[in-house]
Amino acid sequence: MSYILNIETATKNCSISIAKQGETLLCKEMAEQGYSHAEKLHVFIAEALQELQIDFSDLSAIAVSQGPGSYTGLRIGVSAAKGLCYALDIPLIAIDTLEVLAAQLSISEGLIVPMIDARRMEVYNAVFDKNHQRIRDTKAEIITEVSFLDLEGTIHLIGDGALKCADILKDARFVYYPENTYPSAKEMSLLSFEKHKKSDTVDVAYFEPFYLKDFMIK
Repeated sequence: MSYILNIETATKNCSISIAKQGETLLCKEMAEQGYSHAEKLHVFIAEALQELQIDFSDLSAIAVSQGPGSYTGLRIGVSAAKGLCYALDIPLIAIDTLEVLAAQLSISEGLIVPMIDARRMEVYNAVFDKNHQRIRDTKAEIITEVSFLDLEGTIHLIGDGALKCADILKDARFVYYPENTYPSAKEMSLLSFEKHKKSDTVDVAYFEPFYLKDFMIK
């Protein structure tokens, strides 16, 4: 099995990893307020290939975080991934961003709710069980005191969207992880490997990011 390049740019974290057999060999990432993805992404990719002493021709596929998330970040990551796949004639794999974020947690009980900030008190979120199986679809939701009343047990909240909910969701059953703020390409390695084994790919020409909400021009 050759190498897979993973690209994660759905949030403020510009992140790439190169993996083999589902294991991350090297990850480069930087989270900045100003979204430096356009400047950093291709530099990170070139540096990673050089450090591993491999070439683009050694890649068997490219995986990209498909969203939801930042319109600009997703556009940059998907455009780069599609361009490389087209030039190298290799498949493109799309990974759900909330699934990438949820993969950072390993729990023995309860539910995982990854949250990505969608501005004000709105977040993109989904619900996963302790085995990282999705049990509720992705949606944009304005968080209130009654959010998640339909869920039972401990709820593990992760992501930059979760941190701003701490003053609203105060019940003891909500557990926060402030050190795990953004999705990372590290967690894409196993996810992309499993999809590659099943030839679960997307059409390079027609694939579009999952924005979830329309882009708003201010």
